[in-house]
Amino acid sequence: MKKITNLKIDRRIRNVVIATGIGSVTTQLLTIREFLSQLNGNEFVIALILFNWLFIGGLGTHLAGLLSKNASVKRFYWISICLIILAPLQLIAIRVTRDLIFIHGSSIGFYPTFAYTLFSITPYSLLLGFFLPYSLIVIRNHIADYLGTRIYIFDNIGDISGGVLFSFILVYFTTPFQAVFIAHLPLLFALYRLYASAYNKKTPSFIGTILGITALIIAISIETPTLAPPSGELAYYQETPYGRIRIIKDQEQYTLIRNGRPVFSSQDFSAAEEVVHYPLSQIDSVRHVLMISAQSQMISEVKKYHPATIDYVEIDPAITDAEFRFGLLEKCPEMTVIHEDGRQYLKNTDKQYDAIILNLPEPDTFQINRFFTDRFFTIASQHLTKGGVLSFSVKGFDNYISDNELQKISSIYRTTCHVFKHVLLIPGNRIFFLCSDTPIKTNIDVLLENKNISTAYISGYYYGNITQERISRLNQQLISTGPINSDFSPHLVQILLDEWFSIFSTSPAFFVLILSIINIVYFLCISKEEFVLYTTGFFTMGAEILVIFAFQIFFGYIYLQIGLIITVFLAGLLPGAVYGQYLCEHGNKKILFFTDTALIILMLVFIGAISLFENQISGYAFLLFGFAVSSVCGCQFPVALHLQGGGRQAAVKMFSADLIGAAYGTLITSILLIPFAGILWSAAGLILLKITSLLIINMKK
Repeated sequence: MKKITNLKIDRRIRNVVIATGIGSVTTQLLTIREFLSQLNGNEFVIALILFNWLFIGGLGTHLAGLLSKNASVKRFYWISICLIILAPLQLIAIRVTRDLIFIHGSSIGFYPTFAYTLFSITPYSLLLGFFLPYSLIVIRNHIADYLGTRIYIFDNIGDISGGVLFSFILVYFTTPFQAVFIAHLPLLFALYRLYASAYNKKTPSFIGTILGITALIIAISIETPTLAPPSGELAYYQETPYGRIRIIKDQEQYTLIRNGRPVFSSQDFSAAEEVVHYPLSQIDSVRHVLMISAQSQMISEVKKYHPATIDYVEIDPAITDAEFRFGLLEKCPEMTVIHEDGRQYLKNTDKQYDAIILNLPEPDTFQINRFFTDRFFTIASQHLTKGGVLSFSVKGFDNYISDNELQKISSIYRTTCHVFKHVLLIPGNRIFFLCSDTPIKTNIDVLLENKNISTAYISGYYYGNITQERISRLNQQLISTGPINSDFSPHLVQILLDEWFSIFSTSPAFFVLILSIINIVYFLCISKEEFVLYTTGFFTMGAEILVIFAFQIFFGYIYLQIGLIITVFLAGLLPGAVYGQYLCEHGNKKILFFTDTALIILMLVFIGAISLFENQISGYAFLLFGFAVSSVCGCQFPVALHLQGGGRQAAVKMFSADLIGAAYGTLITSILLIPFAGILWSAAGLILLKITSLLIINMKK
């Protein structure tokens, strides 16, 4: 190996670390989207993915400390090449192994989901966690007094760049494997220059570069085949900022699948009749109809009432393009397509409707839950004409109703009754809620006959299936004390989470017990400074999740803004780390004390803002809050590292504590705190954690 200057080794490895951040953040975001498409996922699945990613990454940092002997630029180079190759392999494994392990189209329980996500991402995330402290070890073999904070800063620069690149460019213009290819080009170039300059040999570096590019190109070439269904054929496929759209053709039937969940099929005529005629039959003269999302053949059924306008709200333009292209919906002069979040549209429009028809899946995500809260029902009621009807449905039952289903229906019923004078529940495969300020009639088949509206399913089967006895029996079973579902207390999400466990006869108790034991053992082995960074990582990810959920509640699911939130949280770490390094010359416990206090104050401001200024709060306020939180958190890392001596083992421990704390913060905030305590009390829980950190800081050794 030729002699290499300290300045050059610093510059070359710095570039590799930054480029790795770009590639790894892109891979992480693509991995989340891939799992969501395979698992019909929600926020709980996201939490499991992030937990596994961060926790395994934390284990990887420990391995770097144990396996740091004989660290070299050559080994560092090939570790990075392996990361590049593993990125597309991870996405391929997620797609292929889903149907090999589980029955195609079946639901998956909590523990299989946890195992599936864990083993799919372990090779990449373990190596990624190993990479960062190992890069510091390699540099310190050449520059003994190299500051560990500098690697942390360079990693932040790469993460920020990767977040910006993916959220604002790649997600709009590329497929997943194309995005992986583009995001890893800077790393391939940086590695080529590192190896060539360190060893003055271009052949090995050229071989590694060819291996990396070949793996990425092969992945692009097999992207579409990996999405082919086990039965039928893939008629259409498109990636959008809101997820993946596929249309599967099976004989003469087309089925639209969004993010792994079948939305509707071209020949489901009975569903279209129920969705349209249950509410519209109640109205004497239908003039204006609003549809939030759609059902196949809906427009044909709505047109039978000769409305003046049909407003169809669908946030993703690619969905409507696919629907019209494959005849799932027909175009008509009366219809206006509005590409906007449904709740935001209602909040901002002045238009009044005779009927508002929701066509949404189960409220098992915080995004969908926004349409089943007292606040949304109030907004909808304000846009209904006198005698107007709000209609929506949830999963129903045949004869027996489970405890979880009863709690779900009771909560929705009590929430709607809190806003509307009259609410009728129509039982069936789906339970339809008809809400109005005037009485609702149950003889829908007769109402349609009087209006001379012909139907195939309702006219032939309604009278036999939907009897007064079934309607009365359903209403008698409702729990009068069911909780009101609200934006900040999403009881439906909690109920459906319980249902997820009950369906598979499992409980999260064992999982929580294992995590608690690991936590306790970990706490007994770490220093006060490591505990502070653990709670800081926990607090940062918890605050990020709170901001994303609150932003959705106030402004709707606008992907650009949510991507911006994630990027802002990453961006704040950089100036925080730089300022923290500046403070290290005065390093003592008081800096950690003041930064912990600042985090508590920021969270108190967050609670006050969303509680007192619900209608006036700006989206920029959430961004400012996120940047402030992450800046304070970033400031703590160099200070804690300095207090631990700044050595090799100290750096490994600090990186590990931050990642493991972030892993637990993601999981506990998403799965336990918000569903069971709501957003405000979850924020209070994060404050309590930081108060504990303050007490630990001030304890005498």
